[in-house]
Amino acid sequence: MFNTDARVPYWRMSGVYFSYFALVGVLVPFLSLYLQALGYSGYDIGLLTATLMVTRMVAPNFWGWLADRHGQRMGWVRRGNLLAFVCFLGIFVSTEFYWLLWVLFSFSFFWNAVLPQFEVVTLAHLAPNTGRYSLVRQWGSLGFFVAVVCLGYWFEGERILTLPVIAAACLLVIWLSSLKVPEAALNTCGRASRPVRALLLTPAVWMFLLVALLLQVSHGPYYTFFSMYLAAEGYSGAATGWLWAISVLAEIALFLAMHRLLARFSLSGLLVVGALLTALRWVCIAVFPGYLWVLIAAQLLHAASFGLTHALAIEWIRQQFEGADGQGQAIYSALCFGGGGALGAWLSGVIWEQSPAATFLMAAIAATLALALSVCLHRMNKPGVAGLN
Repeated sequence: MFNTDARVPYWRMSGVYFSYFALVGVLVPFLSLYLQALGYSGYDIGLLTATLMVTRMVAPNFWGWLADRHGQRMGWVRRGNLLAFVCFLGIFVSTEFYWLLWVLFSFSFFWNAVLPQFEVVTLAHLAPNTGRYSLVRQWGSLGFFVAVVCLGYWFEGERILTLPVIAAACLLVIWLSSLKVPEAALNTCGRASRPVRALLLTPAVWMFLLVALLLQVSHGPYYTFFSMYLAAEGYSGAATGWLWAISVLAEIALFLAMHRLLARFSLSGLLVVGALLTALRWVCIAVFPGYLWVLIAAQLLHAASFGLTHALAIEWIRQQFEGADGQGQAIYSALCFGGGGALGAWLSGVIWEQSPAATFLMAAIAATLALALSVCLHRMNKPGVAGLN
């Protein structure tokens, strides 16, 4: 059980994660269906989705620099949440392609900036028990679960066009919930034990980031086209929602056990397992989409492909970027979620028009490359090196 020490704003932090990932549960599974209902092609959908990822390459670094330099990290989180809400309201003006591209770009610039900084706040509040991070983060998974299950039923037929209203409401709740979280007094404006540039040149560091980038590339088809993939195979909106929900249940189970895994196994060893199961997941989806039991098994592997690898990255960054946590989280978010996610979304949009199944085979190839690198990283790992033990 989580120790709800009065000094730790557990429920207030959990509320931010819940509402933030409820919005992810609106956009990730259903945005492609919304854009398809507006008449956009697979290539257009891939490009528009990639826009959400591209801003992660710039915004988190800028926000991280501001927060590390000036402190008051939650103040920057609140500003970002409010500006994301205001920018998103532009979707009610027009759904013309270039206007929609601008709305998604401007809204996501601020939306993508806040989470890495909030991760730093969460870890600071939890210190010294940072291994308990996953027990707070699981509420984000629960928010995603509630959203995909409920909206899977709601978004049948033309009701998919109500997506902007629901997304805007989620953004408003995210901002309101962030007002309740206090500033973290621990290590908000410290200095890194080593210069950030020097850290990035360390072999174990850049190899870890490259593995994380490839894993995010492999998720591009999933986050962009999985719901459309299921619809093409004849699955209903409700079935689609539950398949997404199953993946989140697996993720929650992983988060509950993550602090025990971190205490027992090395980060590099767990990374090898995560990359292997990620590659297996995409092969199953590509080859056996008509078999519901295979899809269920593949969705359970989300515990490894996202839950495990993300929790590993958060802990690794905490160890490596002590004193410059905001920059570390920003680099991870920008390079891996931003660069990797955008590249994966764009590639899947290009391949989708030729063969939907081939998009997931591309994902499997990217995950296999990540697996090869993670094996090399594990072999070169030595006690006390790069925080991978």
